[in-house]
Amino acid sequence: MFWFFNAKLCVHFVLTCSVLVSSQTELQREFADKHGATVDSVARPYAFIKFDTFIQKTKKLYSDQRTQRNLDKLNEDLHDIQSIMTRNINDVLEQGERLDRVENMSGNLAMESKKYAKKAKDLSRQALIQKYMPVIVLVGLFIFVYGFRRFFKAA
Repeated sequence: MFWFFNAKLCVHFVLTCSVLVSSQTELQREFADKHGATVDSVARPYAFIKFDTFIQKTKKLYSDQRTQRNLDKLNEDLHDIQSIMTRNINDVLEQGERLDRVENMSGNLAMESKKYAKKAKDLSRQALIQKYMPVIVLVGLFIFVYGFRRFFKAA
């Protein structure tokens, strides 16, 4: 709890500093645009007193609580966007890993299907041999017996 409170305080301090720096930058840019060329030629001490109205308007703009709320809302939105983008990147990485697994599975499936085709061919040949082997053996035996009888009768 203490760390969280300090973290909030640090974030608020950083946001306040960034608001101050941005307001200072805006003041510097406006002064350079309006009075930058005449700074060296000024003879009296309060020559740029009219610029005070712009300073006060800028100060009011940056110190306005609605503006602070808008900055807080903007920072909250940025944090939400960051978390969404982080989640999207993680989803994409997980999807890539899943695609790698699917690619490996498809490679294994292709290899196994080739093995299956070879085994199916071997089984088909074996079934053919089992189907016609008795007929071939009988025909061979018949030819052998017929040839043996003929050979011994002729002699």
